[in-house]
Amino acid sequence: MNKTELVKNLSGQLALSQKDCLNAVNAITMLIYDALKKGEKVQLTGFGKFEVKDRAERETVNPRTGKKMLIPQQKVPSFKTGRTFKSAIR
Repeated sequence: MNKTELVKNLSGQLALSQKDCLNAVNAITMLIYDALKKGEKVQLTGFGKFEVKDRAERETVNPRTGKKMLIPQQKVPSFKTGRTFKSAIR
């Protein structure tokens, strides 16, 4: 399911216009982005938890040249599924 299909399904379930549902989906997405940028965690009970983790600096090898490269430390988004979500897809 892509974003358009999500908006369509949400519109059908809530009896709202697709435009209103699109605005809601966009607003929720932006709220999650903003919270993660601030270093906050976003937890949706039963669904999962979004957070930003630090990935340590590491060394790797360029497969094309065989040279060693250093990948710097970086922040990466992370999502951990909730118990209800896990059990719903089993």
